[in-house]
Amino acid sequence: MANDSPPRPAARRPGGRTARVRERILAATAELVARHGFAGFGYEDVAELAGVHKTSVYRNWPDRDALVSEALLWNVEGMVSIADTGDLRRDLVDFLIALGESLNSPRGRALLQAARSAQENPATRGTVNAIFQQRTDLVMRRVDSAVVRGELPPVDSYLVTQMLSGPAYSYVDQRVRPFTRTEAERITDVVLAGIRHTAS
Repeated sequence: MANDSPPRPAARRPGGRTARVRERILAATAELVARHGFAGFGYEDVAELAGVHKTSVYRNWPDRDALVSEALLWNVEGMVSIADTGDLRRDLVDFLIALGESLNSPRGRALLQAARSAQENPATRGTVNAIFQQRTDLVMRRVDSAVVRGELPPVDSYLVTQMLSGPAYSYVDQRVRPFTRTEAERITDVVLAGIRHTAS
């Protein structure tokens, strides 16, 4: 028996225009944070930079702090990782290079600006802290695995992480000179030599 019912419309693909609009809004928000900090822009500025109507911003993020928090999380997602190749020095150097490149990007500058402003904005302080903690955890796990394998003596992996990443943040934040692979290698070598010397 023939089916005379009209064909069903094709199912809408997930994402599509709505996803693209959200991405433009989040990217615009992160850029404005990088330029002006938390307090230096409003919904109208986000809408204008994103090329959307202001109601699109209000409808999705009626709370401005929630918009900033989501923009920061979305913009830094997947930007920095650390490999485990079995060569600890190489893995740490590569991580620092990736960290420096990340911080030098528009997304990274937004995060640095957010970190400066976080103390004045408790609502987004948790987001900023979570992002930095996520990066810290990556290095801590790699250092802990190096201790288990005997690549390093027992050591406080949190302290090692701060000793490695702190100079990278300073180089990028102060912009006195570029953060290059040579600088990443120097930092890594000093930290690793200090760990091994104090354990000997």
